[in-house]
Amino acid sequence: MGSEKRVAIGADHAAYHMKEELKLFLKELGYECVDFGTHSAEAVDYPDIVFPVARAVASGEVPRGIVLCGTGIGSAIVANKVPGIRASLCHDTFSAKHARAHNDANVLAMGARVIGMGLAREIVREWLAAEFEGGRHARRVDKIVRLEEQLLPVEVRRGPTSPPRAKEHPPRGNQGG
Repeated sequence: MGSEKRVAIGADHAAYHMKEELKLFLKELGYECVDFGTHSAEAVDYPDIVFPVARAVASGEVPRGIVLCGTGIGSAIVANKVPGIRASLCHDTFSAKHARAHNDANVLAMGARVIGMGLAREIVREWLAAEFEGGRHARRVDKIVRLEEQLLPVEVRRGPTSPPRAKEHPPRGNQGG
């Protein structure tokens, strides 16, 4: 199975059942899931699950990740703390498609207490099917990457968690101003 058909997935206790159902759905779509937990409905703290998912995506171990909690908000916040992650909280298919097409989002966050399973499946389907459009969007994503580079010490950016670049135009060096 190609690496593009691998997805990291993780959820806290509030979204455990949604994660388990999404794993089956992803398998139907031909994806291999790398499950970072939780593995029961027993209470856990979402940062303990989401951070390893985001690190796996940032390191290139998997190209995309899905993180779930009660609202999806906390999961998106945690994932976006990892250099190179562009996590988008999506509770509708339009946002999911555009998170990929315009923002090159590499992590999808959803809330199990906000949306039902049927909609979650459709969001995942749209998000996985969408391709980054590049063009003016690549320029904007590159600006996000450059901001991250300015804010983070070089030792944080080095190694396997260096921020992934937008797929089309590699970022230009500091152009001043």
